[in-house]
Amino acid sequence: MSRVRTGPVLGLTVQTVLLAGLAVTVGLDVAGWLAGLAYGVVTCVALRRGLRRRDADRLGPADQVTLARGVLVGGVTALVVSGLDGSAPLGVLVPMTAVALALDAVDGWVARRTRTVSALGARFDMEVDAFLILVLSVQVAPAVGPWVLAIGGLRYAFVAAGWLLPWMRGSLPPRFWRKVVAAAQGVLLLVVAADLLVRPVTAVLAAVALALLVESFGHDVGWLWWHRSTRPARPAAPTPATSISVPLVPSVVVLPSVPSVRPRVEAVTDRPFVAHQPV
Repeated sequence: MSRVRTGPVLGLTVQTVLLAGLAVTVGLDVAGWLAGLAYGVVTCVALRRGLRRRDADRLGPADQVTLARGVLVGGVTALVVSGLDGSAPLGVLVPMTAVALALDAVDGWVARRTRTVSALGARFDMEVDAFLILVLSVQVAPAVGPWVLAIGGLRYAFVAAGWLLPWMRGSLPPRFWRKVVAAAQGVLLLVVAADLLVRPVTAVLAAVALALLVESFGHDVGWLWWHRSTRPARPAAPTPATSISVPLVPSVVVLPSVPSVRPRVEAVTDRPFVAHQPV
């Protein structure tokens, strides 16, 4: 079996072992098992497809770190789903989430040090970050209120809006404040999930996280709207008086996604994407 296939499959195997360990130690119900396994299978399939499409023969060093972080996110997902009734073991969930957030700064550093920065690795990193924020939003919603789910859902709403509004699929310029807001989401939600502070304080922290995120997304939506007409002109069709053939340039669909705390994106010619990430 080639290394292209063993990387994602190894991640799924480790994910299953982690779920089994959680089931033995702290307990997982059927829903938690299914959620964790479903996350692991989707990650494995998507990563294999990404490697195949980019003709890559293996996972890079930074991608392996991201895969390890993704396995932890799968464990957090299983714990949150299994403890929707408020019985999630915070003594395991909080440290696991903290390690996953800490590793978010490691894979970018490894990619730069080993010169293995890639668009696939950046996208993989972004999706893991975004899903972790969504899961943490679900975890804190019973204590804070259902409105906190907007923190995890804004990124996916941004992507969905890009399917309906072509001008929202434009490329966003780099913005340092976006990275600050992205980093704040995971930290603030982790503090709220730890349940160490009184409820009014945790509600304020969650509200601050949501306000920062709304400002960041709102700024980017406004920028895309303002620059919606600045697009390359379509190539002119050849006239009957000339025999020169002008090929049509295929349009490129740009998928808005969410930026990681550290940039790991390199230019690619097949399918660029917008970096916009809430974690």
